[in-house]
Amino acid sequence: MSNPDPLIEACALSKRYKNHQALDDVSLSIAPGSVLGLLGRNGAGKSTLIECLLGLRQADSGEARLFGKAATQIDDQDKATLAYVPQHSDSLQWMKVADALSFCANLYPNWDNDLATNLLQRWGLDGQRLIQNLSPGQRQQVAIIRALAPRPRLLVLDEPAASLDPLARRELLREIVELASEQGSTVVFSTHILSDLERIASHVALIHQGRVRLHAETDQLKDELRRVQWPQHCPLPAGPLPGEVARRSLPDGGWSLVLNLAQGETRSLLPEQASLHRLGLEDLMLELAA
Repeated sequence: MSNPDPLIEACALSKRYKNHQALDDVSLSIAPGSVLGLLGRNGAGKSTLIECLLGLRQADSGEARLFGKAATQIDDQDKATLAYVPQHSDSLQWMKVADALSFCANLYPNWDNDLATNLLQRWGLDGQRLIQNLSPGQRQQVAIIRALAPRPRLLVLDEPAASLDPLARRELLREIVELASEQGSTVVFSTHILSDLERIASHVALIHQGRVRLHAETDQLKDELRRVQWPQHCPLPAGPLPGEVARRSLPDGGWSLVLNLAQGETRSLLPEQASLHRLGLEDLMLELAA
C-alpha cells in the first residue's frame, strides 16, 4: 500500500533575518493523521518554520506546500479546515469571550458549539469577560478553544501550553488526542514541555540552528537510538560510525555518541568498555542541540 501524499511539506526552505539564519535548507514532510512534535531550543527556527509552512511568512528560497498546493496559494475552503494558535495570540482582544467565539463560529462550517461550550465550562472561563482582561493563560485557553471548535483537518499550535497550568495542559492534550484519533486530523505543535510531547506525539522533528537534525516516529526513536559512552583511552574513528547521529566530547576526554542501531552493524565496532543507554526525548535534545 502506497504512503499517502504529505499534508504539509517543506522543500529546501531557507530564511534569514539580517545576521541570523533562521532556516537553513529545511525539508520536512508531514503525513495526514500524524501528530508531529517540533522540538528545539529557543531561536532554533521552530516558529519561523511553522509560519512558512502556513504561508504566513515568505521563505527566501525553497517552497512550502499545504494541502497539495503552494502554502501561499490555499483558498478560503482550505483555510476553513485549518486552525492555528501562535505563541502569542492578541486577536479580538476588545471582544467578550462569548462574542469572540460566536464571531468565529460564523467563519467555520464545521464549528462544534457543544465542544466550545464544554471547554469554556471545564476551564472555568467567563464568557462575559473581555479577552483583554483575562490572564495570559486564560487568553491562551480562549485561543485554543477557537482552534479546536472548528474540528479542523489541520491543527497547528506554537508553544500552546506555555501559559497553561498543569490541569489545562492535560485537558488540551486530551482534546488533541481525540481530534487526531477520532477525526483523523493532523496536528503539528512545538513545545518545550517534553513530557507533553512524549505523551501524544506520533512523530518528532528536532530543529537546531535552523536545520532538521532528526525526524522520525517517536516509538522508532525510542527503539533504535542509543547513547554510547566511549571511553577516553579507546581511539575513536575520525569518520562517522554506521548509523551515527551525533557525537560530542566529554570533560573526562571520552565521547558521547548517538547511534541508530537499525542503520548499520555498529555493536561489533564498539570497544568492550563502551556502554549503551536508551534515550528519552530530553536526553536526545541535550545530545543533538547542545
